[in-house]
Amino acid sequence: MLRHNPQDATPGATEVDVPLPAQAPAAPDAFARAGLPWYGLDAGWQGPRSLGAVCTGPDGMVEFGTLRHGDGGALRPDAQAQRRSVTVLTMARLGRRPLYKPDGATAGSVEAMTASAAAALAGVGLVDDNWPWHLDATTRQYWVDQQRDMAYAVAETLGTEPWQPLTLLVGEQQQEFYYRESLYGWVMAAARPDCFLAAYGRGVSAYSLAFVRVDPSLYA
Repeated sequence: MLRHNPQDATPGATEVDVPLPAQAPAAPDAFARAGLPWYGLDAGWQGPRSLGAVCTGPDGMVEFGTLRHGDGGALRPDAQAQRRSVTVLTMARLGRRPLYKPDGATAGSVEAMTASAAAALAGVGLVDDNWPWHLDATTRQYWVDQQRDMAYAVAETLGTEPWQPLTLLVGEQQQEFYYRESLYGWVMAAARPDCFLAAYGRGVSAYSLAFVRVDPSLYA
C-alpha cells in the first residue's frame, strides 16, 4: 500500500509520510470538490467539530479525508493531557489503477483502497495525535516511526486479534466495524457500499458513537 500525500504535496510524489492530524485543515471547498460521501458523528455528539485533511494519491485522485470532533492533537508540550477527541475518516472505494508519467508512459500502479488501508491510516492518525513529548527528540521520532509501522502491520490482520467486532449505527442501519484498543486510544474501520469508513479517538467511548452523512461546510 502506497503512503498518501496531502493535496498540497509535490505533484508526482509516490511515498510520503502521513502525519494526518499535524496537517493544516483543508479548505471547505476541497471537501466539496472531493465528491466523497462524508461521514461524521451524529447529533448525539455535542462537542466542537472541525475540518481535517483532504488527501490525494500520487495520481492526484482524492482518496480520503477526515473530519474532527473534540479537542485537537497534542501539538505542544503543555497541551492538556486528558483530551476528548474522535476523528472520522472517509475513504473512496477506488480500485487498483495505473500511474502515469507526464509523458504518458506507465509508472506503475496505485493500490486499491480497502478497509485495511482505512484502518492503517486511522491507526497512523491516532499515533500522530498522541505526540510523546516526555521523550527526547531522537527517541520520540523513533517511537513515532515504530508505532506508525505497527499501525500498518496490524491493519493487515483485520478479522483476527487484536481486532474485534463492534456494531454501531451508521445512518439508520447497523454497521459492523473492526475495532481495536491501545494504550492511547482506539481505532475502528468498516467497508460500506459507498466508501470505507474509519475512526480513531481517545477519551470518548467508541461504544457510545453513531455516524451519519454530514455536510463538511458545517465543520468550517
